[in-house]
Amino acid sequence: MGFVDQVVSALTSVLPDEEPIHLHAPVFEGKEWDYVRECLDTGWVSSVGRFVDEFERRLAEYTGVAHAVAVVNGTSALHVSLILAGVQRGDEVLVPALTFVATANAVAYVGAMPHFVDSEENTLGVDPEKLLDYLKEIVTLKNGEAVNRFTGRRIKAVVPVHTFGHPVDMDPLLEVAARFGLSVVEDAAESLGSLYKDRHTGSFGQIGVLSFNGNKIVTTGGGGAILTNDREIARRAKHLTTTAKQSHPWAFFHNETGFNYRMPNINAALGCAQLEQLDVFIERKRRLAGRYAEAFARVKGAKVFQEQPFARSNYWLNALILEPNYAQSRDAILQATHERGIMTRPAWTLMPKLPMYQHCPRMDLRVAEALEARIVNLPSSADLLIELPGGDSHAT
Repeated sequence: MGFVDQVVSALTSVLPDEEPIHLHAPVFEGKEWDYVRECLDTGWVSSVGRFVDEFERRLAEYTGVAHAVAVVNGTSALHVSLILAGVQRGDEVLVPALTFVATANAVAYVGAMPHFVDSEENTLGVDPEKLLDYLKEIVTLKNGEAVNRFTGRRIKAVVPVHTFGHPVDMDPLLEVAARFGLSVVEDAAESLGSLYKDRHTGSFGQIGVLSFNGNKIVTTGGGGAILTNDREIARRAKHLTTTAKQSHPWAFFHNETGFNYRMPNINAALGCAQLEQLDVFIERKRRLAGRYAEAFARVKGAKVFQEQPFARSNYWLNALILEPNYAQSRDAILQATHERGIMTRPAWTLMPKLPMYQHCPRMDLRVAEALEARIVNLPSSADLLIELPGGDSHAT
């Protein structure tokens, strides 16, 4: 049996015998209908209603931060978070090359320049040690701020991305940020429920960001959130994302340029019901990751990415990592699985390869380039495996 056939065989040994099997479909098994119906019955479907406040409260409690501000999507959360972190037009922001385009787009929205950095293979996220060596070469500190000696621009922030739900090694990265005076905005869009050293992702930086898109572990249809322990940042986040309108019984007065990024109540209602099931979703997804790891242990040339000892991952998307000698089989695997109705996908195209970001500064990206060529994401929906009485599992 050839390598591609072995991969397909291992994959189908885990998945249910049905098609199509989506990459990550939402699961609605709780009180979604009840909460959404309440919105419809009461008429509170837009940006005011009890579920927005409740969703924010539950998010803050679950992630262990002091404040959460719900917004329309993860990209808008990143956009506003960069503003709150002090990023200004003409600054540079350190962003992993291996990420979804929204991370780089948010930097562009504030008029700043994405500066692409490499990843490490054991986390799929920013490599702190390599970043430290790189910044030593290119940075001059002026009044406590990092300036790129080659471009003359201020390097204001770093945006670590917890790729596919797997936590970045945050402690050494925070040390790098402190050494160079960088703000840390965590892109935890994919990692709700993931822990780094028993602490929730998104709670380490000055600001963290979540996404609740339809393909995330918890969905509000569309939606995102800004996480912070800073009361003033939270106040500003709420103000900016609600069009910067000053509170008044009837007058419309806006004291700065804000954004209409408010999460509607009906979406927050869906989110509240989803959050009530999050722990169940995580356990199912972790069990699915274990089944994948067992199945692919018998396949030479490929392994399923596993969490690091310091991490507890939500395994948002399982990632099959091909060994370098088998990288040329990636597209054949994608084609073979799609022909069988199994929705696999490659990693994102590296940001510097996109036409709008080809001119941006970058460090040596050899690890990110190798990972891009060797990653195949596997179906990871929370209902692919269901626990049965007695501890057995079956595909559903």
